Amino acid sequence: MQPYQALYQSGELLRRVREGYRRLAACDLCPHCCGVNRIKGEQGRCRSGLTPRIASANLHRGEEPPISGSKGSGTIFFSGCSLNCVFCQNFPISQQNTGETISTRELARRMLRLQKRGAHNLNLVTPSHWLPQFMAALWLAIPQGFNLPVVWNSSGYETVDALQLLEGVVSIYLPDMKYSDNHQAEQLSGAPDYPQINRRAVQEMLRQVGQLQLDDDGIATQGVIVRHLVLPQGRAGSAVTLPWIAEQLGVETHIALMSQYFPAHRAATLDGIDRGLTPQEYDAAVAALEEAGLEHGWVQELDKERGAV
Repeated sequence: MQPYQALYQSGELLRRVREGYRRLAACDLCPHCCGVNRIKGEQGRCRSGLTPRIASANLHRGEEPPISGSKGSGTIFFSGCSLNCVFCQNFPISQQNTGETISTRELARRMLRLQKRGAHNLNLVTPSHWLPQFMAALWLAIPQGFNLPVVWNSSGYETVDALQLLEGVVSIYLPDMKYSDNHQAEQLSGAPDYPQINRRAVQEMLRQVGQLQLDDDGIATQGVIVRHLVLPQGRAGSAVTLPWIAEQLGVETHIALMSQYFPAHRAATLDGIDRGLTPQEYDAAVAALEEAGLEHGWVQELDKERGAV
């Protein structure tokens, strides 16, 4: 039995759904705290109103091995985003709002369909600005037999009080840790307070679910996996972020170190990030990972054909 089923039976899940919708009236779900009335359809930084909007709902086999497993992860890509990353590889979804608007009841149906197709989990991609709507869909899906563990796959730019609405609902947190420097965070993602906000958020995630746990088949059942995308010129601050993770979260923390950067979206026009990584840049991040004693997780190989030119 998933923990959220007990929350449903006690009425606590419904209380949190109502609390989430109450917050939409002067939206403060993300750190931007735009204060717009999304109940009336007003939109803030995330370009999202009241009704859920998704780009796709399908089985996905490209996540970390404990998430994708052998059957795939039941992945729902939400439209919109609270960040404005100049290099976003999914910018048509995150920044141009590509997708379809559906009801929470239909969202619940999509969740149940993914379970029926054999997904190991429900993987919510960029879901933070749709937190109440997801919770409402979950409340509708549980009495129809929904029982998959929930993966919260996010940018890591989240408030602690919003995350607390998810305690006992989310089993696996899959956050980014993008930057260690405020200037880089502002210039590249429009969020100058990202490093401080992100660190508090990831600490809260760890408090809720602890370190990664796997079942006998190697599938994640609970815990945190931190993703860190290495950027050209060291602009992700890998040499600062990785030691911080080891010191503050623990060396047992699972890290997905990613080399897949390429100048998508507006990055191709911006000096310094208008190219892929050099082997030297990526090697420096791998060395920082090793020096920090972070031995658990996954290190992508660098695709040298995508590298610097």
